[in-house]
Amino acid sequence: MELHYRILNVFTVAGDRLSGNPLCVFEDGRSLEAERMQALARQFNLSETTFVLPPERADSTARVRIFTPNFEMPFAGHPTLGTAHVVRALTGARDLVVLEMKAGLVQVRAEGDRWTLRAAKVPVTREPMASADALAAMVGLAPGCVSRPLWVDTGAEQLLLRVRSSADVRAARPEPAPFLRDARGSAGGEAMAYVFAEVSPDDVEARFFFMAGGSVAEDPATGSACANLGGWLLATGTPVPARRRVTQGAQVGRPSLLTLEVDGERRIYVTGEVVELGRGSIRF
Repeated sequence: MELHYRILNVFTVAGDRLSGNPLCVFEDGRSLEAERMQALARQFNLSETTFVLPPERADSTARVRIFTPNFEMPFAGHPTLGTAHVVRALTGARDLVVLEMKAGLVQVRAEGDRWTLRAAKVPVTREPMASADALAAMVGLAPGCVSRPLWVDTGAEQLLLRVRSSADVRAARPEPAPFLRDARGSAGGEAMAYVFAEVSPDDVEARFFFMAGGSVAEDPATGSACANLGGWLLATGTPVPARRRVTQGAQVGRPSLLTLEVDGERRIYVTGEVVELGRGSIRF
């Protein structure tokens, strides 16, 4: 068996091809069971690896499955943009690609290599059980640093923690034990949290943490969390339309740029640049 894949970077910055979040996309996953997909994702050990499959619906371009090294995800932002980039090349689609995911249909539009996704579903929110100060301690910050914490789900449920400043974002150092306890979603999924500060009316600095191998790891660019930030803005009464420029990834040496838009109809969009770095194949 020979499987062809492409390596891309998503949410790149200012033409730097080695910025953004890496992604592996397998061009044709029809011969693979879920267990083999999971094993391949573990082999590449990127934050996500995706597999393109034929569509099952007449109104979609392709079906996509998304795997981290440890589990399958119903939706994720940078895999959506990067996979759409590959699907356009494979199918000859123009600048609209509709992807079937476990979270639902996701529309992705392009202007050149700049791609925009619409959030997979209308935001669902809930209050955390832990206090704001307990959540601040969970990420290694002092009492009073966190305000308006909220669980948000626009395709993947995540805990959003607004902090006071960029300095707080950069100082965050999550502790594994409380992180596992307080950052795990209602469905018993993986623990993950998005720490962000509104550094100006139009700019946000953010970091995204998740569990990996018993420790807390950091993602360079998280489109699903950026979409959830749109849900947080709506839930906290931010006037719409709203637009935010989100920087992420500097703390792990992968600077990334995401653009969030919430329109007057309360629809949420996330935009970023995609570059293809190379192609290869695996034989087994």
